[in-house]
Amino acid sequence: MSQRETRNLPVPEGLAGMRVDAGLSKLLGLSRTVAADLATAGEVLIDGAPAGKSDRLPADSWLEVTLPEVADLTPRAELVEGLDILYSDDDLIAVHKPVGVAAHPTVGWEGPTVVGGLAAAGFRISTSGPPERKGIVQRLDVGTSGVMVVAASERGYSVLKQAFRDRTVDKTYHALVQGHPDPFTGTVDAPIGRHPSSGWRFAVTSEGKHAITHYDTIEAFREATLLEVKLETGRTHQIRVHMSAIGHPCVGDPMYGSNPELSARLGLSRQWLHAVRLGFNHPADGRWMEIEAPYPDDLARALDRVRE
Repeated sequence: MSQRETRNLPVPEGLAGMRVDAGLSKLLGLSRTVAADLATAGEVLIDGAPAGKSDRLPADSWLEVTLPEVADLTPRAELVEGLDILYSDDDLIAVHKPVGVAAHPTVGWEGPTVVGGLAAAGFRISTSGPPERKGIVQRLDVGTSGVMVVAASERGYSVLKQAFRDRTVDKTYHALVQGHPDPFTGTVDAPIGRHPSSGWRFAVTSEGKHAITHYDTIEAFREATLLEVKLETGRTHQIRVHMSAIGHPCVGDPMYGSNPELSARLGLSRQWLHAVRLGFNHPADGRWMEIEAPYPDDLARALDRVRE
């Protein structure tokens, strides 16, 4: 069993007054979720006393933090069924990511990954980025299918990463949501953060990060509406959270309030949400590209059923 590292250090002046989870995230480079989990488990001491995740970091105090075990996140090369190559060249690879596949290895995930599938298929991926996320310039949730781009070269990584950071990438999703949004075309501008009582999901919260979602009605049915959704920002679960917040959760998404009876009638075992198109300037010559991914079979069948 590996021994966990303990860090002892003073609270920096610039972090005094911050929440423990937020301050540790900045100080130690941990995710805020990991920092919160450490505090909850009693692994964060301030002047020798356990600190809660929402406690404030006092000035002129001493921190003792027991860090989590370092997991082996080396991507495992294995062929991934349904991982279709939509486009590839020397700088980038665009794939149709199937549901049930993660973008890259993470702690606790033992299933297939995009990077592992590409490695097994013989594709070269950029070496830029953290070891477990080499070449990854964007991510899709495990439960969301659709088009995803991976950098194949160092140039591809730097240019595409900056494009996503600058929000010059056109990200288009289709979502089947319950009911009928009013108005039919609109914008949801609401910050997203960890749910205050359920850390495994997200919510609109005053302490969250800036998030903007635009939607437009494609087709309305008796019980649901097919929307085209464009993202200005890229927060975790953004579409699912924003649609739920306005009272129209994605069909098949019980985590955010969908009707299980409707999901069962449509044969859905996951949220009806698909990344249908990505538009961006090519890293080499700047030409505008648009890559599209067709609906997978389960979403297409559900759409046929709701039309009936």
